[in-house]
Amino acid sequence: MNDLIHFGPLTFGDALALALLVASWLVLGFVIEHPPARHPSVSAIMQEFRRDWMRQFLTRQPRIFDATMIDSLRQGTAFFASASMIAIGGGVALMGNAGVAVGLAEDLTLPADPVAFQIRVLPVIAFLANALLKFVWAHRLFGYCAILMAAVPNDPAAPDAMERALQAAEVNIHAAKNFNRGLRAIYFALGALGWLLGPIGMVATVTMVSGVLIRREFASQSRGIMLRG
Repeated sequence: MNDLIHFGPLTFGDALALALLVASWLVLGFVIEHPPARHPSVSAIMQEFRRDWMRQFLTRQPRIFDATMIDSLRQGTAFFASASMIAIGGGVALMGNAGVAVGLAEDLTLPADPVAFQIRVLPVIAFLANALLKFVWAHRLFGYCAILMAAVPNDPAAPDAMERALQAAEVNIHAAKNFNRGLRAIYFALGALGWLLGPIGMVATVTMVSGVLIRREFASQSRGIMLRG
């Protein structure tokens, strides 16, 4: 059946593998951000730690440590944004010189059709572009969080002190959520590379990437440490 049904340069197996890629990305992202109450993900656990951070920040004097932490988070986000942009440029250059890539692909038994090769690279670039947008927005949100933290009164007994601190916590959580979405997009960009080996190759890499994400979010050693007490 795979040999009979074609969608342009793609087969029915390619379409199924691509559907698995997109479905895995969407479903896994939803489960990680909305986990079962009895088995929270690392991302959900960290949200409470971020709120605790801002409660401690309220009474910490001086607050240099907190400023350093936010700056560190912004630098990490900026690094991933820059790396994503460079990777996108490499992917676009690869598509623009498909002839060279196809010549190499013939030696490696990869798809030798230039159009098919370009189509298989597109999901990788799409995921990297999504990651770039998430990282850029996360970087800006961490900046907003820094401003909100600066607006928290030095006096913990001030009427609006706790409210300001909790506002900073929620913006921090939203920034981290976008950062994590960007990281997941990079994971699935790696999974999409398996398409260069055919639909079975992409099914294998997507399954592997999904398994890694599930383990790190729901069964990792660090998660167990976070849940102590």
